[in-house]
Amino acid sequence: MVKGTNPLTRLDYPDPDVIRVGDTYYICSTTMYFMPGAVILRSYDLINWEYCSHVYDKLEDTPRQNLDGANAYGNGMWAPVIRYHDGVFHVVFVANDTHKTYHYTATDIKGPWKKSYIEGFYHDTSLLFDDDGRIYLMHGNRNIRVTELKEDMSGPKPGGIDKVVIEDAPGPFLGYEGCHLYKINGKYYAFFIHAARDRWLRIEAAFMSDSIEGPWEGRDVIAEYFDGTTGLAQGGIVDTPDGKYYGVIFGDRGAVGRIPNLVPMHFDEKGFPVFEKATKEIETESTRPGYEYSPLYVTDSFDSDKLNGAWEWNHNPVLGRVSIGNGLKIEPLYAKTFDMAKNTLTQRALWPGCSAEVTLDASMLGEGGFAGIAALQYRYGALGIEKTADGFSVVLKLRDDGEEYEAARLPSGDRAELKVRYEFGAGKDYAEFYIKTADGWKQIGDKHRMSFDLKHFTGCRFVLFCYTSGEENGSATFEKFVYEDLG
Repeated sequence: MVKGTNPLTRLDYPDPDVIRVGDTYYICSTTMYFMPGAVILRSYDLINWEYCSHVYDKLEDTPRQNLDGANAYGNGMWAPVIRYHDGVFHVVFVANDTHKTYHYTATDIKGPWKKSYIEGFYHDTSLLFDDDGRIYLMHGNRNIRVTELKEDMSGPKPGGIDKVVIEDAPGPFLGYEGCHLYKINGKYYAFFIHAARDRWLRIEAAFMSDSIEGPWEGRDVIAEYFDGTTGLAQGGIVDTPDGKYYGVIFGDRGAVGRIPNLVPMHFDEKGFPVFEKATKEIETESTRPGYEYSPLYVTDSFDSDKLNGAWEWNHNPVLGRVSIGNGLKIEPLYAKTFDMAKNTLTQRALWPGCSAEVTLDASMLGEGGFAGIAALQYRYGALGIEKTADGFSVVLKLRDDGEEYEAARLPSGDRAELKVRYEFGAGKDYAEFYIKTADGWKQIGDKHRMSFDLKHFTGCRFVLFCYTSGEENGSATFEKFVYEDLG
Protein backbone atom coordinates (compact mmCIF):
# COMPACT_ATOMS: atom_id res chain seq x y z
CA MET A 1 0.00 0.00 0.00
CA VAL A 2 1.26 3.47 -0.94
CA LYS A 3 0.20 6.43 1.19
CA GLY A 4 0.35 10.07 0.19
CA THR A 5 -1.43 13.40 0.37
CA ASN A 6 -3.37 15.73 -1.89
CA PRO A 7 -2.41 17.76 -3.82
CA LEU A 8 -0.28 15.29 -5.74
CA THR A 9 2.62 17.07 -7.43
CA ARG A 10 2.56 20.29 -5.31
CA LEU A 11 3.51 21.99 -8.58
CA ASP A 12 1.52 23.65 -11.36
CA TYR A 13 0.37 20.86 -13.70
CA PRO A 14 -3.06 22.07 -14.89
CA ASP A 15 -5.64 20.33 -17.08
CA PRO A 16 -4.21 16.85 -16.42
CA ASP A 17 -5.24 14.06 -18.76
CA VAL A 18 -4.28 10.60 -17.52
CA ILE A 19 -3.94 7.14 -19.05
CA ARG A 20 -2.57 3.77 -18.02
CA VAL A 21 -0.49 1.63 -20.39
CA GLY A 22 0.29 -1.72 -18.77
CA ASP A 23 1.62 -1.00 -15.30
CA THR A 24 2.44 2.66 -16.00
CA TYR A 25 0.33 5.79 -15.58
CA TYR A 26 0.97 8.93 -17.62
CA ILE A 27 -0.26 12.51 -17.20
CA CYS A 28 -0.06 15.08 -19.97
CA SER A 29 -0.50 18.68 -18.82
CA THR A 30 -0.89 22.20 -20.20
CA THR A 31 2.37 24.10 -20.66
CA MET A 32 1.07 27.22 -22.44
CA TYR A 33 4.04 29.25 -23.79
CA PHE A 34 6.81 27.30 -22.04
CA MET A 35 9.26 25.27 -24.15
CA PRO A 36 9.72 22.35 -24.45
CA GLY A 37 5.99 21.82 -24.18
CA ALA A 38 3.21 19.34 -23.46
CA VAL A 39 4.96 17.79 -20.48
CA ILE A 40 4.32 14.12 -19.66
CA LEU A 41 4.70 12.73 -16.14
CA ARG A 42 4.97 9.06 -15.15
CA SER A 43 3.81 7.09 -12.11
CA TYR A 44 3.33 3.52 -10.93
CA ASP A 45 0.96 4.33 -8.06
CA LEU A 46 -0.96 7.53 -9.06
CA ILE A 47 0.43 9.33 -6.00
CA ASN A 48 4.11 9.82 -6.78
CA TRP A 49 5.00 11.33 -10.15
CA GLU A 50 8.21 12.00 -12.02
CA TYR A 51 9.22 13.64 -15.27
CA CYS A 52 8.95 11.41 -18.35
CA SER A 53 9.18 13.58 -21.47
CA HIS A 54 7.96 16.58 -23.45
CA VAL A 55 6.05 16.19 -26.69
CA TYR A 56 7.77 19.02 -28.59
CA ASP A 57 10.78 21.32 -28.25
CA LYS A 58 9.18 24.18 -30.20
CA LEU A 59 5.54 24.42 -31.25
CA GLU A 60 5.74 27.12 -33.95
CA ASP A 61 8.18 29.77 -35.13
CA THR A 62 5.97 32.86 -34.78
CA PRO A 63 6.69 36.39 -33.48
CA ARG A 64 4.46 35.76 -30.46
CA GLN A 65 6.13 32.48 -29.50
CA ASN A 66 9.57 33.95 -30.22
CA LEU A 67 9.01 37.13 -28.14
CA ASP A 68 9.72 39.16 -31.28
CA GLY A 69 7.85 42.33 -30.36
CA ALA A 70 4.88 40.28 -29.18
CA ASN A 71 4.22 37.48 -26.71
CA ALA A 72 2.04 34.43 -26.12
CA TYR A 73 1.32 35.06 -22.43
CA GLY A 74 -2.10 33.67 -21.55
CA ASN A 75 -2.02 31.62 -24.76
CA GLY A 76 -0.05 28.76 -26.26
CA MET A 77 -1.09 25.12 -25.89
CA TRP A 78 -4.05 24.30 -23.63
CA ALA A 79 -5.73 21.20 -22.23
CA PRO A 80 -4.09 18.26 -24.05
CA VAL A 81 -5.65 14.84 -24.44
CA ILE A 82 -3.36 11.80 -24.36
CA ARG A 83 -4.43 8.38 -25.65
CA TYR A 84 -2.76 5.06 -26.48
CA HIS A 85 -4.28 3.14 -29.38
CA ASP A 86 -2.93 0.19 -31.39
CA GLY A 87 0.61 0.69 -30.13
CA VAL A 88 0.69 4.44 -30.76
CA PHE A 89 0.57 7.35 -28.31
CA HIS A 90 -1.56 10.31 -29.43
CA VAL A 91 -1.52 13.83 -27.96
CA VAL A 92 -4.03 16.38 -29.30
CA PHE A 93 -4.48 20.02 -28.23
CA VAL A 94 -5.10 23.51 -29.55
CA ALA A 95 -2.95 26.62 -29.23
CA ASN A 96 -4.92 29.79 -28.70
CA ASP A 97 -2.41 32.15 -30.30
CA THR A 98 -1.99 30.12 -33.53
CA HIS A 99 -5.64 28.97 -33.56
CA LYS A 100 -4.58 25.52 -34.75
CA THR A 101 -5.28 21.99 -33.58
CA TYR A 102 -2.15 19.87 -33.16
CA HIS A 103 -1.85 16.09 -33.32
CA TYR A 104 1.37 14.42 -32.19
CA THR A 105 2.07 10.68 -32.41
CA ALA A 106 4.84 8.40 -31.15
CA THR A 107 5.39 4.70 -30.62
CA ASP A 108 7.57 5.48 -27.58
CA ILE A 109 6.32 7.84 -24.86
CA LYS A 110 9.75 9.50 -24.86
CA GLY A 111 9.54 10.19 -28.58
CA PRO A 112 10.40 11.06 -31.19
CA TRP A 113 6.97 12.64 -31.70
CA LYS A 114 5.59 13.30 -35.18
CA LYS A 115 3.67 16.56 -35.63
CA SER A 116 0.56 16.98 -37.76
CA TYR A 117 -2.54 19.15 -37.77
CA ILE A 118 -6.27 18.47 -37.56
CA GLU A 119 -8.27 20.83 -39.74
CA GLY A 120 -10.39 23.09 -37.54
CA PHE A 121 -10.17 24.41 -33.98
CA TYR A 122 -11.51 22.26 -31.12
CA HIS A 123 -11.53 23.99 -27.74
CA ASP A 124 -10.60 21.77 -24.76
CA THR A 125 -10.95 18.68 -26.90
CA SER A 126 -10.96 15.01 -25.99
CA LEU A 127 -10.26 12.07 -28.30
CA LEU A 128 -12.01 8.73 -28.56
CA PHE A 129 -11.04 5.74 -30.69
CA ASP A 130 -14.30 3.82 -30.76
CA ASP A 131 -14.29 0.04 -30.95
CA ASP A 132 -16.00 0.14 -34.36
CA GLY A 133 -13.01 1.98 -35.85
CA ARG A 134 -14.60 5.45 -35.84
CA ILE A 135 -12.74 8.39 -34.28
CA TYR A 136 -14.34 11.30 -32.45
CA LEU A 137 -13.40 14.61 -30.89
CA MET A 138 -15.65 16.04 -28.16
CA HIS A 139 -15.01 19.73 -27.59
CA GLY A 140 -16.40 23.18 -26.91
CA ASN A 141 -17.51 25.56 -24.20
CA ARG A 142 -21.08 25.49 -22.87
CA ASN A 143 -22.30 23.92 -26.11
CA ILE A 144 -20.42 20.62 -26.34
CA ARG A 145 -19.98 19.19 -29.81
CA VAL A 146 -18.97 15.78 -31.16
CA THR A 147 -17.01 15.85 -34.42
CA GLU A 148 -16.18 12.64 -36.24
CA LEU A 149 -12.73 12.56 -37.84
CA LYS A 150 -11.36 11.04 -41.00
CA GLU A 151 -9.48 7.81 -40.58
CA ASP A 152 -6.16 9.64 -40.90
CA MET A 153 -7.33 12.25 -38.34
CA SER A 154 -6.47 15.12 -40.70
CA GLY A 155 -9.89 16.73 -40.32
CA PRO A 156 -13.64 16.22 -39.99
CA LYS A 157 -15.03 13.21 -41.83
CA PRO A 158 -17.28 14.27 -44.74
CA GLY A 159 -20.81 13.27 -43.83
CA GLY A 160 -19.69 12.18 -40.36
CA ILE A 161 -21.22 13.16 -37.05
CA ASP A 162 -20.78 16.85 -36.24
CA LYS A 163 -23.38 18.08 -33.77
CA VAL A 164 -23.97 19.64 -30.36
CA VAL A 165 -24.80 16.83 -27.92
CA ILE A 166 -24.64 18.52 -24.47
CA GLU A 167 -25.55 22.08 -23.48
CA ASP A 168 -25.08 24.01 -20.26
CA ALA A 169 -27.53 26.72 -19.20
CA PRO A 170 -26.87 30.24 -20.51
CA GLY A 171 -25.39 32.80 -18.14
CA PRO A 172 -22.25 34.70 -17.12
CA PHE A 173 -20.80 31.71 -15.24
CA LEU A 174 -18.32 29.22 -16.71
CA GLY A 175 -20.16 26.73 -18.90
CA TYR A 176 -19.15 23.13 -19.55
CA GLU A 177 -15.64 22.78 -20.96
CA GLY A 178 -12.46 20.79 -20.35
CA CYS A 179 -13.90 17.62 -21.87
CA HIS A 180 -12.64 14.11 -21.09
CA LEU A 181 -14.37 11.44 -23.18
CA TYR A 182 -14.29 7.64 -22.66
CA LYS A 183 -16.04 4.43 -23.64
CA ILE A 184 -16.21 1.93 -20.77
CA ASN A 185 -18.13 -1.35 -20.82
CA GLY A 186 -20.12 -0.28 -23.86
CA LYS A 187 -21.20 3.09 -22.47
CA TYR A 188 -19.94 6.56 -23.35
CA TYR A 189 -18.79 8.87 -20.56
CA ALA A 190 -17.91 12.57 -20.66
CA PHE A 191 -16.53 14.70 -17.83
CA PHE A 192 -16.47 18.51 -17.71
CA ILE A 193 -15.62 21.47 -15.56
CA HIS A 194 -18.14 24.25 -15.06
CA ALA A 195 -18.95 26.73 -12.29
CA ALA A 196 -21.69 27.52 -9.82
CA ARG A 197 -24.11 30.17 -11.07
CA ASP A 198 -23.93 32.36 -7.97
CA ARG A 199 -20.24 32.17 -6.91
CA TRP A 200 -16.82 31.06 -8.12
CA LEU A 201 -16.84 27.34 -7.35
CA ARG A 202 -15.30 24.91 -9.81
CA ILE A 203 -17.62 21.93 -10.30
CA GLU A 204 -16.96 18.58 -11.95
CA ALA A 205 -19.87 17.24 -14.00
CA ALA A 206 -20.27 13.78 -15.51
CA PHE A 207 -22.47 12.51 -18.35
CA MET A 208 -23.34 9.03 -19.61
CA SER A 209 -24.94 7.77 -22.81
CA ASP A 210 -25.52 4.57 -24.77
CA SER A 211 -24.71 6.46 -27.99
CA ILE A 212 -22.07 9.04 -28.88
CA GLU A 213 -24.93 11.15 -30.28
CA GLY A 214 -26.94 10.96 -27.07
CA PRO A 215 -29.18 11.46 -25.33
CA TRP A 216 -26.71 12.18 -22.54
CA GLU A 217 -27.68 11.93 -18.88
CA GLY A 218 -25.59 14.07 -16.55
CA ARG A 219 -25.19 15.75 -13.19
CA ASP A 220 -22.58 17.38 -10.96
CA VAL A 221 -20.33 14.88 -9.22
CA ILE A 222 -17.86 17.10 -7.28
CA ALA A 223 -18.88 20.49 -5.88
CA GLU A 224 -16.88 21.47 -2.81
CA TYR A 225 -14.22 23.93 -1.67
CA PHE A 226 -11.70 21.21 -0.93
CA ASP A 227 -8.74 22.13 1.29
CA GLY A 228 -8.77 25.84 0.50
CA THR A 229 -9.21 25.44 -3.25
CA THR A 230 -11.97 27.00 -5.33
CA GLY A 231 -13.16 23.49 -6.09
CA LEU A 232 -11.79 20.38 -7.80
CA ALA A 233 -12.60 19.98 -11.49
CA GLN A 234 -11.12 19.28 -14.91
CA GLY A 235 -9.04 16.19 -15.33
CA GLY A 236 -9.12 12.63 -16.53
CA ILE A 237 -10.12 9.32 -15.02
CA VAL A 238 -8.09 6.12 -15.08
CA ASP A 239 -8.42 2.50 -14.04
CA THR A 240 -5.91 0.41 -12.12
CA PRO A 241 -4.90 -3.13 -13.12
CA ASP A 242 -7.24 -4.49 -10.43
CA GLY A 243 -10.25 -2.54 -11.71
CA LYS A 244 -10.40 0.44 -9.38
CA TYR A 245 -11.02 3.93 -10.82
CA TYR A 246 -9.64 7.32 -9.88
CA GLY A 247 -10.02 10.87 -11.07
CA VAL A 248 -6.92 13.06 -11.44
CA ILE A 249 -8.44 16.51 -11.13
CA PHE A 250 -6.86 19.89 -10.46
CA GLY A 251 -7.62 22.49 -7.81
CA ASP A 252 -6.63 26.16 -7.79
CA ARG A 253 -3.97 26.99 -5.19
CA GLY A 254 -3.66 30.71 -5.82
CA ALA A 255 -0.42 32.09 -7.18
CA VAL A 256 1.38 28.73 -7.20
CA GLY A 257 -1.07 27.51 -9.83
CA ARG A 258 -3.38 24.59 -10.49
CA ILE A 259 -2.31 21.31 -8.94
CA PRO A 260 -3.69 17.78 -9.56
CA ASN A 261 -5.52 15.84 -6.85
CA LEU A 262 -6.46 12.16 -6.67
CA VAL A 263 -10.11 11.29 -6.00
CA PRO A 264 -11.39 7.68 -5.88
CA MET A 265 -14.50 6.93 -7.94
CA HIS A 266 -16.74 4.01 -8.86
CA PHE A 267 -19.77 3.28 -11.02
CA ASP A 268 -23.20 2.81 -9.44
CA GLU A 269 -25.68 0.06 -10.28
CA LYS A 270 -26.79 1.96 -13.40
CA GLY A 271 -23.21 2.50 -14.51
CA PHE A 272 -23.10 6.20 -13.61
CA PRO A 273 -19.75 7.52 -12.25
CA VAL A 274 -19.72 8.42 -8.56
CA PHE A 275 -16.81 10.35 -7.08
CA GLU A 276 -16.04 9.74 -3.44
CA LYS A 277 -15.34 12.64 -1.11
CA ALA A 278 -11.90 14.13 -1.69
CA THR A 279 -9.55 13.66 1.26
CA LYS A 280 -6.17 15.05 2.23
CA GLU A 281 -4.76 11.60 2.99
CA ILE A 282 -4.85 9.12 0.11
CA GLU A 283 -3.62 5.59 -0.54
CA THR A 284 -3.27 3.31 -3.54
CA GLU A 285 -1.48 0.16 -4.67
CA SER A 286 1.79 0.36 -6.60
CA THR A 287 2.43 -1.64 -9.75
CA ARG A 288 6.17 -1.45 -8.96
CA PRO A 289 6.58 -1.57 -5.17
CA GLY A 290 9.79 0.02 -3.95
CA TYR A 291 10.30 2.14 -7.06
CA GLU A 292 12.23 5.34 -6.30
CA TYR A 293 10.96 8.47 -8.02
CA SER A 294 13.04 11.40 -9.22
CA PRO A 295 11.81 14.78 -7.91
CA LEU A 296 9.87 17.10 -10.19
CA TYR A 297 12.19 19.97 -9.27
CA VAL A 298 15.97 20.01 -9.46
CA THR A 299 19.09 21.56 -7.98
CA ASP A 300 21.50 22.06 -10.84
CA SER A 301 25.16 22.90 -11.41
CA PHE A 302 24.67 22.83 -15.20
CA ASP A 303 27.59 20.45 -15.64
CA SER A 304 25.78 18.47 -18.35
CA ASP A 305 25.20 19.63 -21.90
CA LYS A 306 21.51 18.69 -21.56
CA LEU A 307 18.97 20.32 -19.28
CA ASN A 308 16.99 18.31 -16.75
CA GLY A 309 13.32 17.89 -17.71
CA ALA A 310 12.25 20.11 -14.81
CA TRP A 311 13.52 23.13 -16.77
CA GLU A 312 11.41 24.88 -19.42
CA TRP A 313 12.16 28.06 -21.38
CA ASN A 314 9.80 31.02 -21.26
CA HIS A 315 8.74 31.13 -24.95
CA ASN A 316 11.07 29.84 -27.68
CA PRO A 317 14.75 30.03 -26.76
CA VAL A 318 17.53 31.31 -28.97
CA LEU A 319 19.87 28.44 -28.23
CA GLY A 320 22.74 29.92 -30.21
CA ARG A 321 23.08 32.44 -27.36
CA VAL A 322 23.15 29.78 -24.64
CA SER A 323 25.76 27.24 -23.61
CA ILE A 324 25.47 24.57 -20.93
CA GLY A 325 28.18 22.36 -19.51
CA ASN A 326 30.46 24.44 -17.32
CA GLY A 327 27.62 26.38 -15.79
CA LEU A 328 24.77 27.98 -17.70
CA LYS A 329 26.07 30.85 -19.85
CA ILE A 330 23.60 33.23 -21.47
CA GLU A 331 24.58 35.94 -23.93
CA PRO A 332 22.07 38.78 -23.56
CA LEU A 333 19.59 39.82 -26.20
CA TYR A 334 17.80 43.16 -26.13
CA ALA A 335 14.59 43.53 -24.14
CA LYS A 336 12.80 46.63 -22.92
CA THR A 337 11.36 44.86 -19.87
CA PHE A 338 12.01 41.61 -18.02
CA ASP A 339 8.88 39.85 -19.31
CA MET A 340 10.05 40.32 -22.91
CA ALA A 341 13.52 38.90 -22.29
CA LYS A 342 14.45 35.87 -24.39
CA ASN A 343 16.29 32.85 -23.02
CA THR A 344 14.75 32.96 -19.56
CA LEU A 345 14.93 29.50 -18.02
CA THR A 346 12.18 28.44 -15.60
CA GLN A 347 11.15 25.90 -12.99
CA ARG A 348 7.74 25.59 -11.35
CA ALA A 349 7.32 26.81 -7.77
CA LEU A 350 6.42 24.31 -5.04
CA TRP A 351 3.37 24.58 -2.76
CA PRO A 352 3.17 25.70 0.04
CA GLY A 353 6.64 27.23 -0.01
CA CYS A 354 10.06 26.98 -1.62
CA SER A 355 13.20 28.94 -2.33
CA ALA A 356 15.87 28.98 -4.99
CA GLU A 357 19.30 30.51 -4.84
CA VAL A 358 21.85 30.96 -7.59
CA THR A 359 25.51 31.81 -7.81
CA LEU A 360 25.99 34.37 -10.57
CA ASP A 361 29.13 35.52 -12.36
CA ALA A 362 28.30 38.76 -14.19
CA SER A 363 31.89 39.84 -14.83
CA MET A 364 31.51 39.49 -18.61
CA LEU A 365 28.29 41.50 -18.88
CA GLY A 366 28.36 44.39 -21.31
CA GLU A 367 26.98 47.82 -20.46
CA GLY A 368 23.22 47.63 -20.12
CA GLY A 369 23.31 43.94 -19.25
CA PHE A 370 21.07 42.63 -16.46
CA ALA A 371 21.19 39.04 -15.18
CA GLY A 372 19.83 37.21 -12.16
CA ILE A 373 16.95 35.27 -10.66
CA ALA A 374 13.27 36.15 -10.75
CA ALA A 375 9.78 35.31 -9.60
CA LEU A 376 7.67 35.00 -12.74
CA GLN A 377 3.99 35.74 -13.14
CA TYR A 378 2.32 38.90 -14.41
CA ARG A 379 3.21 40.54 -11.07
CA TYR A 380 6.88 39.64 -11.36
CA GLY A 381 10.04 40.45 -9.47
CA ALA A 382 13.55 40.26 -10.96
CA LEU A 383 16.68 40.49 -8.78
CA GLY A 384 20.03 40.66 -10.51
CA ILE A 385 23.31 42.35 -11.27
CA GLU A 386 23.17 45.22 -13.74
CA LYS A 387 26.18 46.67 -15.55
CA THR A 388 26.16 50.40 -16.22
CA ALA A 389 28.82 52.98 -17.09
CA ASP A 390 29.30 53.43 -13.34
CA GLY A 391 29.94 49.76 -12.69
CA PHE A 392 27.90 46.93 -11.20
CA SER A 393 24.80 47.17 -9.02
CA VAL A 394 22.36 44.73 -7.54
CA VAL A 395 18.93 45.81 -8.76
CA LEU A 396 15.37 44.68 -7.99
CA LYS A 397 12.77 45.33 -10.69
CA LEU A 398 9.09 44.73 -9.97
CA ARG A 399 5.74 44.89 -11.69
CA ASP A 400 2.51 45.15 -9.74
CA ASP A 401 -0.55 46.00 -11.83
CA GLY A 402 1.09 48.47 -14.20
CA GLU A 403 4.53 49.18 -15.63
CA GLU A 404 7.82 47.69 -14.50
CA TYR A 405 9.68 49.85 -11.97
CA GLU A 406 12.93 49.78 -10.04
CA ALA A 407 12.34 48.96 -6.37
CA ALA A 408 15.93 48.82 -5.08
CA ARG A 409 19.51 49.42 -6.20
CA LEU A 410 22.80 49.05 -4.33
CA PRO A 411 26.42 48.99 -5.49
CA SER A 412 27.93 45.54 -5.84
CA GLY A 413 30.72 43.50 -7.31
CA ASP A 414 30.41 41.39 -10.43
CA ARG A 415 29.56 38.21 -8.51
CA ALA A 416 26.68 37.50 -6.17
CA GLU A 417 24.59 34.81 -4.55
CA LEU A 418 20.94 35.69 -5.00
CA LYS A 419 17.76 34.08 -3.72
CA VAL A 420 14.01 34.15 -4.29
CA ARG A 421 11.72 32.74 -1.61
CA TYR A 422 8.03 31.92 -2.16
CA GLU A 423 5.26 31.36 0.36
CA PHE A 424 1.80 30.34 -0.81
CA GLY A 425 -1.55 30.03 0.90
CA ALA A 426 -4.57 31.97 2.10
CA GLY A 427 -3.51 35.56 2.77
CA LYS A 428 0.05 34.85 1.65
CA ASP A 429 1.12 34.35 -1.97
CA TYR A 430 4.25 36.46 -1.92
CA ALA A 431 7.88 36.44 -3.00
CA GLU A 432 10.91 37.75 -1.15
CA PHE A 433 14.31 38.61 -2.62
CA TYR A 434 17.71 38.23 -0.98
CA ILE A 435 21.43 38.73 -1.52
CA LYS A 436 24.08 36.87 0.47
CA THR A 437 26.46 39.04 2.48
CA ALA A 438 29.25 38.33 4.94
CA ASP A 439 26.57 38.43 7.66
CA GLY A 440 24.18 36.04 5.88
CA TRP A 441 21.17 36.58 3.66
CA LYS A 442 19.97 40.21 3.40
CA GLN A 443 16.47 40.93 2.12
CA ILE A 444 16.21 43.35 -0.80
CA GLY A 445 12.95 45.30 -0.91
CA ASP A 446 9.72 44.27 0.76
CA LYS A 447 7.55 41.20 0.33
CA HIS A 448 6.12 41.26 -3.17
CA ARG A 449 2.57 40.07 -3.57
CA MET A 450 2.15 37.43 -6.26
CA SER A 451 -1.09 36.31 -7.87
CA PHE A 452 -2.53 33.90 -10.41
CA ASP A 453 -3.23 36.45 -13.11
CA LEU A 454 -5.06 35.41 -16.26
CA LYS A 455 -2.75 37.68 -18.26
CA HIS A 456 -0.21 34.83 -17.87
CA PHE A 457 -2.58 32.00 -16.84
CA THR A 458 0.16 29.93 -15.19
CA GLY A 459 1.50 29.37 -11.70
CA CYS A 460 4.53 31.20 -10.36
CA ARG A 461 7.96 30.03 -11.44
CA PHE A 462 11.60 30.63 -10.68
CA VAL A 463 13.50 32.19 -13.57
CA LEU A 464 17.15 32.59 -14.50
CA PHE A 465 17.54 35.49 -16.92
CA CYS A 466 20.06 37.60 -18.80
CA TYR A 467 19.11 40.43 -21.16
CA THR A 468 20.31 43.89 -22.08
CA SER A 469 19.00 47.39 -22.66
CA GLY A 470 22.16 48.17 -24.64
CA GLU A 471 24.40 46.36 -27.08
CA GLU A 472 23.97 42.59 -27.40
CA ASN A 473 27.40 41.60 -26.17
CA GLY A 474 28.99 39.92 -23.19
CA SER A 475 27.48 37.13 -21.10
CA ALA A 476 26.51 36.01 -17.62
CA THR A 477 27.21 32.59 -16.10
CA PHE A 478 25.01 30.81 -13.56
CA GLU A 479 27.28 28.45 -11.68
CA LYS A 480 24.90 26.77 -9.26
CA PHE A 481 21.14 26.71 -8.73
CA VAL A 482 19.86 25.35 -5.41
CA TYR A 483 16.14 24.52 -5.03
CA GLU A 484 14.78 24.05 -1.49
CA ASP A 485 11.42 22.68 -0.42
CA LEU A 486 10.07 24.79 2.46
CA GLY A 487 6.84 22.81 2.84
